[in-house]
Amino acid sequence: MPNTNASFSPKMRSDELKQQIGKLEQLDHRAPVMPTLERFDAETEELLGRLYGTSHKYVETYKYATVAETEALVNLPESAQEPLAKDLPKTSIQQRRQVLLGILTELQDMEAREVSMLTGEDHEDPPQV
Repeated sequence: MPNTNASFSPKMRSDELKQQIGKLEQLDHRAPVMPTLERFDAETEELLGRLYGTSHKYVETYKYATVAETEALVNLPESAQEPLAKDLPKTSIQQRRQVLLGILTELQDMEAREVSMLTGEDHEDPPQV
């Protein structure tokens, strides 16, 4: 196992996404206020654009989730279980969460692969005294 500095913890890209999901959970537990939700969406789209690029499919998928239309792009398991009369604000928050959790899972897998590939790369000997 490589020597690591215990006081240093690298900032992972998935940490930012986890923070956004946490913010969404807070919005979901209270009545969604449109300006707050719009600000959250702008932050999330900016984050996804920074992580993946503004033309990436995740940015587009998230935009569809904001209007509760993600079911057209991805197969969401709850779509078949919902009644015909939909609560669009609740559905859009639920779809935002599902899209972000899917992105987070893929990002964490990618980060784990990166860490395993980089482990042991630095074999520099300490300076001689």
